[in-house]
Amino acid sequence: MPATRTPSFSGPTLDDLGVRLHDGVGTLRVWSQNASSIELVLFDEYDLDWETATLPLVRRAGGVWEATTELLQPGARYALRVDGPHGPGNVFNPETLLLDPYARGLAEGSGYQEWRSVVIADGFDWEGVGKPRTPLEETVIYEGHLKGLTKRHPEVPAALHGTYAGLAHPVMIDYLRDLGVTAVELLPVQAFVPEPRLLERGLTNYWGYNTLNFFTPHTAYATEASRNAGPEAVLAEFKGMVKRLHEAGLEVILDVVYNHTSEEGIGGPRSSLRGIDNAGYYRQQADGAYIDTTGVGNTVNTATDAAARLVLDSLRYWANEVQIDGFRFDLAAALGRNASHEYDPQHPLLLAIRDDPALQDVKLIAEPWDVGMGGWQTGNFPPGWSEWNDRYRDRARNFWLSDIDYARRASAPVGVGGFANRLAGSANTYSEERGPLASINFVTAHDGFTLHDLVSYDVKHNDANGEHNRDGADVNRSFNHGVEGETDRPNVLAARRKAMRNLMGTLLLSAGIPMITAGDEFGRTQRGNNNAYCHDSALTWLSWEHEPWQQDLHAHISLLTRLRAENPALRPARYARLGEHVPEASEMDWYDQNGQTMAAEQWNDPRHRTLQYVAASVPHDGESNRILLIVHGNEAPIDVRLPDNIENATSFVSLWSSADESPTDVERRYAPGDVLPITGTSMQLFRVE
Repeated sequence: MPATRTPSFSGPTLDDLGVRLHDGVGTLRVWSQNASSIELVLFDEYDLDWETATLPLVRRAGGVWEATTELLQPGARYALRVDGPHGPGNVFNPETLLLDPYARGLAEGSGYQEWRSVVIADGFDWEGVGKPRTPLEETVIYEGHLKGLTKRHPEVPAALHGTYAGLAHPVMIDYLRDLGVTAVELLPVQAFVPEPRLLERGLTNYWGYNTLNFFTPHTAYATEASRNAGPEAVLAEFKGMVKRLHEAGLEVILDVVYNHTSEEGIGGPRSSLRGIDNAGYYRQQADGAYIDTTGVGNTVNTATDAAARLVLDSLRYWANEVQIDGFRFDLAAALGRNASHEYDPQHPLLLAIRDDPALQDVKLIAEPWDVGMGGWQTGNFPPGWSEWNDRYRDRARNFWLSDIDYARRASAPVGVGGFANRLAGSANTYSEERGPLASINFVTAHDGFTLHDLVSYDVKHNDANGEHNRDGADVNRSFNHGVEGETDRPNVLAARRKAMRNLMGTLLLSAGIPMITAGDEFGRTQRGNNNAYCHDSALTWLSWEHEPWQQDLHAHISLLTRLRAENPALRPARYARLGEHVPEASEMDWYDQNGQTMAAEQWNDPRHRTLQYVAASVPHDGESNRILLIVHGNEAPIDVRLPDNIENATSFVSLWSSADESPTDVERRYAPGDVLPITGTSMQLFRVE
């Protein structure tokens, strides 16, 4: 990777912020460039409204304030009072009790803003368990909600439902391993709070994209026993979950929200950064009005050293002290905005995260957009980062859903070319240097329709969110196959099931890193709600009681992940170059339904939506692996003639078909030139021998 300059926020001035225990005392360091005074306030362990001591902090160089005291011991409850000048950009209030941004533990008081920081002693017995360090090209991500995964699991003990310990239960670990995923990506588990507007409507922030503190695990996801024992026990339960998953070879990726905080816009809660140094932590105009590129009222100003360092230090903590394997950065374009509030792919923070010695081998995944001007940056993050590929999502949905819907009323609008590009690793989006592993491929995510709903609803049904169905995306590229929502029509249900198999087959047979949304493997529904962020209920919890068709879908997904693992040709790390030997790439050839090399005019011809794709792995050493994938994107069945001009190919062995309701282990062998009947809108995978 290219050498970069050392950012100023990496200097020693901002080292050791928060509480550090040493020599029987604790030292608290807090950054505030604009404060005129800061006080440390300590509280009784059991009554968080009872102040037991107050000590002033002394200003040091670089805007860092410091105090050392024997009162800062493990378990101590504390807060900050900060005073400073008034005027545009500053909102100091010495009466407000504030959280230490670097607090390792939190204790909840009786009100929305009545949290207290808690001193935590680092340390945990990992018993020699290390990180799995799964190579990117072998990674299959499973995105899920910590609570929703186990809240209704009948084989997880009731006391562990919806908890860190619940996810670490052997039945869940066995399930994830049998499914064939390699990493669990958890929706936000850093401490968060619901927005007051949701509480007023009797709803909550279920997803968790409203961070209160960047260093503490969300207390509500711990077991009752751990919550009662205190913040250290909550953290120990979290680490215990990570250890058990690592023992099973499963990585843990956290969805992290550094782009904004729960303090919302001016006039919202003042719980930490706003009261400590509003001008230094948040993007704003000269008059103090917030520049909001996140859509939630505030945007953390990573163009300042203190804010950038806060993000970097938080990542270091989770990656090392908690042993997290990777991070998915919510609205990551906001983190890459410079002092002029414009996105810069060479932003010092983006490069520092990638290059930091403490973060080596950590997987970095950007949600490559925010809602500000110039916020859509898919394909424009620096090397070393992977990105959610929304263009992949849209093309896959269009090919199997929107195009089919359109074809029923007229004719298919486009050919197979754009789909083939996504299948082969999105080389038109990512540079050769970054390669196909820059692409996190997905067809659904927590945000939007589930897989089942994507093939069952033409429009969103979000009335239960209390916003008169105005929230959530209006353009979903979905197709209900003739009936909106629930139906008992066999032909519609069969078409929907096959569409789900086609979408998941595309996902798991494409070059790039696949991400499965939890529950899609068995067709979970949210009844057409495409923005269920505010529902902590059976609508969003996974149900583990499955009908036969759901069991069949699950079997398909498990087979596809196994086939992906067994066939390196499906998961290249680099793009091939015509006429060159590129190790870790897959050399690709393309044929039409007649077994002839695809002609240039066929790629974008709507009449040609049938493709034969041959990929051959190029290993550093050892034997090459080859696959043939037939893609047929029309509802009418077709006869396909297998290619007979593939060098050294003597047979094609069937591995998987989306036309089958249940996957089969029976392998059928075909010769070059054989003609196969292909069901409408379906895929078939073969191993080339």
